[in-house]
Amino acid sequence: MDVPTRLPTLFLSHGSPMLAVEDSPAGRFLDGLGRQLPWPRAVVVVSAHFMTDRPMVGGHIQPHTVHDFGGFPEALYQIRYPAPGAPDLAEQIAQRLADAGLNPRVRENHGLDHGVWVPMLRMYPDADVPVVPVSVMPHGDAAQHYALGQALAPLRDEGVLVIGSGGFVHNLGDLDWNHPQAPLAPWAQEFGDWMHTMLSAHDWPALLDWQRRAPHAHHAHPTVEHLMPLFVALGAAGDTPAVRTIHRSHQLGTLSLDAFAFD
Repeated sequence: MDVPTRLPTLFLSHGSPMLAVEDSPAGRFLDGLGRQLPWPRAVVVVSAHFMTDRPMVGGHIQPHTVHDFGGFPEALYQIRYPAPGAPDLAEQIAQRLADAGLNPRVRENHGLDHGVWVPMLRMYPDADVPVVPVSVMPHGDAAQHYALGQALAPLRDEGVLVIGSGGFVHNLGDLDWNHPQAPLAPWAQEFGDWMHTMLSAHDWPALLDWQRRAPHAHHAHPTVEHLMPLFVALGAAGDTPAVRTIHRSHQLGTLSLDAFAFD
């Protein structure tokens, strides 16, 4: 009987949907990431684009590819990511969340939004790993998402990779579309540096209070859904995980694409 290897949990910034096809530092990083990890029996992706008022888990046996964006090249809309679902795992996850008092629900017909299929396409291009999407709660706070992650923590020992897919700095109104390679704006740099410092220091109280304590917090995240997957990944890693920065890059002057592993 094979004993599953304990997997890290990941926070990945998925950026623009163009990440699926463009040659970029973040894309090349994702291309190599899947090969660096033990092969998972399934991947759970907590996506910033799956937003609900309580935790929901996608339970489709063959989830469809959702193109939840507009104004991009036609080639993006032709992409399909036909990874299988894992309905039994979805039910198990829902039970863990229920046991934690989080009032979850399984959504049997839910597909894979681009927060799921864009990083998965780069990491596992053959679509041969089952995928279970999990929602974030845009009206919830960091502590609620950390608790959600804690309920998922046993999955690490069961061969399941937990990924939080969001954005490290995500303010679409401040993107510099005319200068894709523009230097990172000072306010975005200051926010990111504070987050890196708190993560390295294992200062969870400060991180969970990021909206009050982090510099330029509201500017970096006018809405919170793209940072909440980080707290799920952090909670799913256990009480005292090692924190590793596994990628740093940015695009369009303000879109930070940093990634972390917690193990």
